[in-house]
Amino acid sequence: MPGRVALLAVPPLVAGVLLTAAGAWRAARAGLDPPALPTRVPPRVVVPAVAVVAAAGWQLRSGAAPDPTAVLLALAVVPPLVLRELVRAADDRRVVAPAARTAPVEPPPGDPADRADLLRALAALRDAPAPGGALLLVDLHASGGGADAPGHPVRADVLAEVARRVHAVVAPRDLVADLTGTGFAVVTEAGPVLAYALGTRLLAALTRPYQVPGAVHRLRASIGLAEIAGTGPDDVLRQADLARRRAVQLGRDRVEWYDAYLEEQLVRRLDLERELPGAVARGELDLVFQPVLDLADRQPVGTEALLRWRSPVLGTVLPAELLPVAEDLDIVVELGCWVLDRACRQLAAWSAGGRQLWMAVNVTSRELTAPDFVPRTAAVLDAYGVAPERLVIEVAEPKVAAELPTVVARLAGLRSLGIRTALDDFRAEHASLAQLRRLPIDLLKVGPQLVDPAGEPHRPLIDVVVNVGDRLGLEIVAEELESPAQVDGARRAGCRYGQGFALARPATAERVEAYFEEFPSASR
Repeated sequence: MPGRVALLAVPPLVAGVLLTAAGAWRAARAGLDPPALPTRVPPRVVVPAVAVVAAAGWQLRSGAAPDPTAVLLALAVVPPLVLRELVRAADDRRVVAPAARTAPVEPPPGDPADRADLLRALAALRDAPAPGGALLLVDLHASGGGADAPGHPVRADVLAEVARRVHAVVAPRDLVADLTGTGFAVVTEAGPVLAYALGTRLLAALTRPYQVPGAVHRLRASIGLAEIAGTGPDDVLRQADLARRRAVQLGRDRVEWYDAYLEEQLVRRLDLERELPGAVARGELDLVFQPVLDLADRQPVGTEALLRWRSPVLGTVLPAELLPVAEDLDIVVELGCWVLDRACRQLAAWSAGGRQLWMAVNVTSRELTAPDFVPRTAAVLDAYGVAPERLVIEVAEPKVAAELPTVVARLAGLRSLGIRTALDDFRAEHASLAQLRRLPIDLLKVGPQLVDPAGEPHRPLIDVVVNVGDRLGLEIVAEELESPAQVDGARRAGCRYGQGFALARPATAERVEAYFEEFPSASR
């Protein structure tokens, strides 16, 4: 009899295996992991199982013979019920990602249903007796060329692997919600430290190479984090999205927290991006000029044209803030053309008055490496009748190394026309000194840290720079001099020219011209 009863267990066990296999098959079709047992078993599973075990235990203890009918019913009904409920409990906790997505992706709102679920989860954590938790917004970007390059569809099998990796990292109680094509959100009850740790684990998992048939694909991830406590759902979403944008701006593959200062920066950035296009057409750009003096006799020998954006909305914006935005918007060449034209026009006016000063104009590496930069510069000089040797084109040293061969070719082209060239923001590092021989330049501009008497450790460096400059026939300009001590240090170090607030402040063309009148014999 016991053997026959044992055989009765075979059909329900087979049924349980089939049910589990069916759940795994459905998950595979959805691009997810096979069903996993949940960490918390629901009461509807526990109650029948406990009842069967209790009844069997009571019969064994009482010594009564098992009722074959009861055993048959228990083995036929309870195991399949338990297995089916386990599979359903696991399936209920899944968030199925769409099969087709594109990259790159814009921020929320995304699908209304998913957004609604997300807002409810955020509100629930905000209103909990012990408010807490965090929201992570994750944005995926294709890396490199091929089918996963930006603007091309991301393979469905790659996205299926993304879903598997995400669910392997998040906790069972975390909510994963799809928001956009390749953007999703994770709501976690964890505090700030654990939430950041979750973000770093997600970043590590999502940026590992994706092995798919016939290729290896890579994705980049930007993750924004915001705390939920005491904040409305819409505000939490906005804050996490601002943090995500910051992660993108800083180069992607990073996790960034939201803070109020971050919001101010990003709002300012968005305002710049909105207002800068069209600034040339609206007549909002302006030039100021800072004199360059000979340190031996304090006589002006030239000026540097400095861009100012007089925005009626944002106020006066300096180049350090507006040029990175212009480069991202791909309008930096347009701004550079305007600066070169106005600087040469002003230089022509001063030359007509008998002053043989030179004018320095800063250009970005993107402007300098443009194929038409040299002929375009020559055309501007011809248009205003300016002698080429009166124009100095400056390029910042940190930007040179990335495209050194092209930069060398453009600088050589300028010098062949008689235009002088300068290397700005020279850092006196070993690599910088080594590449000086390759660069066809006339002037070398060094910062105040090399000539400040308070910076004695840098004194050997400025000696090396001056000696190298002398051997290469370069004239040294000390810039950003803000104190008499720095001016004296630059002169004693061997710098020929100086520029900075301690000598003359940037001013409009009219004020600079009045300043020149104080030196009747200068550059005439």
